[in-house]
Amino acid sequence: MGTESPNRNGGESANDPFAESAADAVKEASSLDSRQFRSALGRFASGVTVVTACYQDQTHGMTANAFVSVSLNPPLVLVSLDNRSYMHRILPSAGRYGVSVLAEDQERLSNHFAGRTIDGIHLRFLQRLGIPLLEGAVAYYVVRVIDAHPAGDHTLYIGHVEHFESRDERPLLFYAGRYQNLRQEIKQALWPQDEFSLFSIGSIDPPIT
Repeated sequence: MGTESPNRNGGESANDPFAESAADAVKEASSLDSRQFRSALGRFASGVTVVTACYQDQTHGMTANAFVSVSLNPPLVLVSLDNRSYMHRILPSAGRYGVSVLAEDQERLSNHFAGRTIDGIHLRFLQRLGIPLLEGAVAYYVVRVIDAHPAGDHTLYIGHVEHFESRDERPLLFYAGRYQNLRQEIKQALWPQDEFSLFSIGSIDPPIT
């Protein structure tokens, strides 16, 4: 009995439209200018978070803006961590992490946890379910890791939300490699039931004319 050979059109299986051979992936990646690619990705404005975890009785944290809502039911989120980061090394053992969504006056905290350490900075933590979170943030999540997916030079850590809270304050934003702030008061959601997302659930296919 022989095994099925990979599809010669670049995929490992004709049944998988997303399958791609490693050789093709490397070839395509080498044709991209990494600096221009990073610049293009920076045109997607985001908030700024600090991911925290307890490991061997010590608190650890890192700045991340690759924080994504995944599911409402069950409540799932993910963070994308660079495989070179210390947080990536300890999170599989720690098993749980916290996410603090930074307020607009917490730029110094973002820099500190991004590796631009600030001497004499006073870090104030609060605890939720045994997980340290940064005092003064606009939202908090306590998350239990349920899955991890390697993705190139990063790993996606999907977590089940065990606790969350938020307050109506202005968040710190990041755009085009710079910190930004909201330039006007936060508007009310046009559709309050969809405040969490701009995207439809998928039951409607908008017409294109």
